[in-house]
Amino acid sequence: EHTETRRVMELFYRKYYSDDRCRTLLFGINPGRFGAGLTGVGFTDPILMEEKCGIANNLPKQSELSARFICEVVDAYGGPERFYGDFLFTTVLPYGLLKEGKNYNYYDDKETRSYFEPIIIESIQKQMAYPHVSRTIATIGQGENLDVLKKLNKRYHFFDHIEVLPHPRWVMQYRRKQKEAFVLQYVEKLTQLHTSCTQEGVK
Repeated sequence: EHTETRRVMELFYRKYYSDDRCRTLLFGINPGRFGAGLTGVGFTDPILMEEKCGIANNLPKQSELSARFICEVVDAYGGPERFYGDFLFTTVLPYGLLKEGKNYNYYDDKETRSYFEPIIIESIQKQMAYPHVSRTIATIGQGENLDVLKKLNKRYHFFDHIEVLPHPRWVMQYRRKQKEAFVLQYVEKLTQLHTSCTQEGVK
């Protein structure tokens, strides 16, 4: 399964990221077991990887709630080529965590957060050193993840500005009736982020 995940990842990144376009990083928390934990790509799942990105795979065909919302956002933005040409999903912690078989966030307890903080710092430093990356980023979701990014940014000055997008799982679980409005909110914010990226003249 790990070999298949690596194969899918390589195909995905070659397909959408073999260029030097300016991109904005969109920071999630850490990979979830049915999404990036399977595909290696944030906010997608094996089903959508096949149906929307055209990358056939032998991964367990699990559907992931957040991925379904993001899929609608990608379509509303103009499709995978345009979306991934402007943005890159990443995570504050690059490792997926499980506790008692369920997703676990790196900030759910102080010990875990403290243990992974050096890894988080190194990971963000490396990603912000990528060429053609905007100094303005967005965090997927508010709360603890945003707080961590703000505190780290105060110390290390990774970013010029942090924008905030509502977490897809929160939308799908608690605001599903307003889903279309949140999709539009995403598209408006993403359009602003891309405009900012191109105006920076990122090199």
